Amino acid sequence: MAETTKLDAQPAATAIEQRAYQAVNENWFEYPITVFPQDTDYSGNAWHGSYIAWLEQARVQCLRSIGVDFAELVAAGCDLPVVEISLRYHRALGMGETAIVKARMHNLDGVRIKWDYEVQSPDRATTYLTGIVTLVPVDREKGKILRQLPATVKNALVRLAL
Repeated sequence: MAETTKLDAQPAATAIEQRAYQAVNENWFEYPITVFPQDTDYSGNAWHGSYIAWLEQARVQCLRSIGVDFAELVAAGCDLPVVEISLRYHRALGMGETAIVKARMHNLDGVRIKWDYEVQSPDRATTYLTGIVTLVPVDREKGKILRQLPATVKNALVRLAL
């Protein structure tokens, strides 16, 4: 009988994909990730910038789940760039590990959109990262912050507000 390795114990990609993109209680949206070799640094731990990419992926998928397609938003001339980010790294994720990125919109203050994040183990026993990211809408053509969110975006985001 073959010996089971750590990689054998990991869920198959299809199982992870099936759990993807689900809204959960307390307005959290959950997005599963796997730490691939390209996500790591020389030590085999997740590189700090990979966490930022995972947060963005979770946010874009959360918006998609409520009917806001980010690509369509950008094509319509509105972008939502990050203007402030605060992250706390609690524990490193290693190559081959899986985790859940939890994202929720914290509040909508004028045009400033604040998001909370937690990156946790699938069993929720370990927290790897917590963070807050602030976005603002920008007119892509003029390069200036919009004074108000586009109505379709604001109406969709109100459903996410805590």
